[in-house]
Amino acid sequence: MAFYRPDPAMAARLESALDALDAEGRPGLRNSVSVTWVHYSDAAPEAGQGIGAAWNPNKVLYPASVVKLFYAVAAEQWLQRDLIPESDELRRALRDMIADSSNDATGFVVDLLTGTTSGPDLQGDRWKRWKQQRFLVNDWIQGLGWPELDAINCCQKTWGDGPYGRDKAFYGADNSNRNALTTAATARMLEAVMTGSVVSPPACRRLQALLDRSLDPEQRRADPENQVDGFLGEGLSSDARLWSKAGWMSQARHDAAWFQRPDQPPRMLVVFASGPDRAKDENLLPELARLLNEESSEEPN
Repeated sequence: MAFYRPDPAMAARLESALDALDAEGRPGLRNSVSVTWVHYSDAAPEAGQGIGAAWNPNKVLYPASVVKLFYAVAAEQWLQRDLIPESDELRRALRDMIADSSNDATGFVVDLLTGTTSGPDLQGDRWKRWKQQRFLVNDWIQGLGWPELDAINCCQKTWGDGPYGRDKAFYGADNSNRNALTTAATARMLEAVMTGSVVSPPACRRLQALLDRSLDPEQRRADPENQVDGFLGEGLSSDARLWSKAGWMSQARHDAAWFQRPDQPPRMLVVFASGPDRAKDENLLPELARLLNEESSEEPN
């Protein structure tokens, strides 16, 4: 059962939008995208109060940098449990991991969360213990008891050129152990952060500050890797506020966005677009955001 109430009008609108985007020259679009889309009726909603629609929301896909959202939440959980020390360096890494999507910062955070380091191959008991430690974030995720999280995998660092040594071996044959998320799982976690319902409200406020994106054109021009242009934020009204985490690589263009216009309730849209054609398509996510969020009478009741 979804964490939101399914809405037939939103489902019809989502399917119409996908058909329109397919007709623009994206054959087979439905087979290469997953979407979770939620509206809220309260300006400051609680978790589970939305209505929504989805397409392939439980399809397990490589998440690229969207996984960094889960590592940031895990870091706040570890801090609350006194499993890792508070430090300026950790805060710098969390900021760079989310705000700038730094892979180097992500590696530092994963090492801290799991008590592991990268390096040459390991053997025997040392290898077994290393692998057990790397699954600690997954163990915490499963402990949340949210059904949307059942099939996901958050145990790998993120890379520019790719893993080497023990990290490469940990990916398994045919990369079978690489990170994996669904739009439903991502939306559930993003909603929890934005409604203050995971770890603690103060922790969620810190995470929200990291996810905050500027839609100001000048600021975006000054930062070519702003996680807005080419992603969902580009398709939003200029007066909206945006909190998001994007992911992009040669085989994926993903985004998880929570946004809110003045004096209106928030909305959430999570889109995973997979394959080389989708990865290169800088217009797909902005166009989908525009189509789904144009003003209409289809508002939540």
